[in-house]
Amino acid sequence: MESTVANKQKLTIVQAVTDGMRTKLTEDERVLVFGEDVGKNGGVFRATDKLQEEFGEARVMDTPLSEAGFVGAAIGMAVNGLIPVVEIQFLGFIYPAYEQIMTHASRLRARTMGHYTVPLVIRAPYGAGVRAPEIHSDSTEAIFTHMPGLKVVCPSSPYDAKGLLIAAIEDPDPVLFLEPMKCYRSSREEVPTGKYVVPIGEANKLQDGEDVTVICWGAMVPVAMKAVKEMDKKGVSCDVIDLRTLYPIDKDAIAESVQKTGRTVIVHEAHGTGGVGNDVLAIINDTSFLYQKAPVERVTGFDAPVPFFGFEDDYLPTAERVMHAIEKVIKF
Repeated sequence: MESTVANKQKLTIVQAVTDGMRTKLTEDERVLVFGEDVGKNGGVFRATDKLQEEFGEARVMDTPLSEAGFVGAAIGMAVNGLIPVVEIQFLGFIYPAYEQIMTHASRLRARTMGHYTVPLVIRAPYGAGVRAPEIHSDSTEAIFTHMPGLKVVCPSSPYDAKGLLIAAIEDPDPVLFLEPMKCYRSSREEVPTGKYVVPIGEANKLQDGEDVTVICWGAMVPVAMKAVKEMDKKGVSCDVIDLRTLYPIDKDAIAESVQKTGRTVIVHEAHGTGGVGNDVLAIINDTSFLYQKAPVERVTGFDAPVPFFGFEDDYLPTAERVMHAIEKVIKF
């Protein structure tokens, strides 16, 4: 969907998220924003900065420190005609609300045979690399992609962040909206000032190439792109796919690219075991097995809790590790 206003502004990801919420709060009085410290303080990352001043305490609300409580309240509001956008301060804090999301939010459409839907957005900054303490750096998106009825979205750029957030708010079903906090203020790009939508469920091809497909999302997109640029200098051209939506995954985009190149590298910062990359690998096996010229390589975090500050960089995938994986599938 094209922007309703031609003007553009250069925004960071966190500013684009704010702009997306402001756009929908202005357009639709059913939209509410709430969570811990989102009102007066503007959120832990200032993603809701000044929204309470603009729209009032009845629509941008601070809540008690109870994820299960305010997510449960949001589900009730959504079923009764409102559109809540709730903020979890860090993805690692979402676990107390897991029961509400799994048992109720993701199932109510099926449970009521389509009579009720849950138009709820749960925003959650995620990922390592910002020197946050324990439980603040989790990348456990795969837990939530295993819930049919819940969409999982993960933008990597300001343009996608705003467009996908608006799409999530307008979706009739619940959406977990993951925000890579390492990328919150790392770059800027032009973002339309009006309303536009980036469709949920569609991947984005960031670069065309012939030799290797690199599949990534969220904070791993700039890491993968750095590796790909270095490989370009060595004469290896890569197709780069930013999934953007982790459930439902764009199977067609994956198959088209993999069938063209015959070689694939999957990059994500979550733990290797049980990660979304395994689902991507299964899609490749189901749709494109006979096109493969080499086994698929995965570059992931390790099967350990994200470590403290001094070892955090050793946990995260690096451009060097991605380059090694690309070279490995090329030389196979």
